[in-house]
Amino acid sequence: MRKRQPVLKQEKTLNPELKTWLYASGSLTQQLTELGGGKFSVKPFKEHFQRLTFADSQWMNMPHTHTSWVRETYLYGSDVEPWVKAKSIFPIQSLQKKARIFQHIGSKPIGLFLFQRTTPLCDRRVIRLPEGWTRQSCYTWHGCKFIVQETFLPAFEAFLYQQHDKELL
Repeated sequence: MRKRQPVLKQEKTLNPELKTWLYASGSLTQQLTELGGGKFSVKPFKEHFQRLTFADSQWMNMPHTHTSWVRETYLYGSDVEPWVKAKSIFPIQSLQKKARIFQHIGSKPIGLFLFQRTTPLCDRRVIRLPEGWTRQSCYTWHGCKFIVQETFLPAFEAFLYQQHDKELL
């Protein structure tokens, strides 16, 4: 995947194992499925229209008055608790093109379609939100721009620690 060098804020407090996940390229869907031993599911909890934030509009080079469709989901691995909270922001312009498929995928992961026979251009930044460490990716896919934000939740970090402890035994 072609990408620019990501930005990292507050690196001192970042767990090295989680850092690998924040900067991994490719499909998070596939990576979480492998980590979960083949178990993976998506649970959408909110879909709505909203105006782009100023920061997101700047990142995608679009007017901040532009409307977008937002899909929020939880991603589950082999645990009962969600591992990732995902938020996808699709400007209406993108939904009028090939990206319109994402508005109708239900509980299927975006990565299933995004990385199918293609390697989209990805600009990434890593930030710390109140819910946890987050990677924000601005994809350009078949001429469509959109943002996918993935926040790694405490259950995921706990699972990583558990896996690390097993490796030490």
